[in-house]
Amino acid sequence: MMTFETMMLRSLFGACVLVCGLLLAAIISARPVPAHWAGDGVVNAAAIAAAVPATRDRSAA
Repeated sequence: MMTFETMMLRSLFGACVLVCGLLLAAIISARPVPAHWAGDGVVNAAAIAAAVPATRDRSAA
């Protein structure tokens, strides 16, 4: 008869193997993104600058 701890460890091991298998399959089957999807870079840099909160310059204090 399996104890509770053994059953939990086996199910955790099974879940880890499943996640690793799915990640490996996703990495192997990945395709490069077409260049026209990436944009020209200027728009992406502006979007990133807008998303990052402004920080105060602490060296002046």
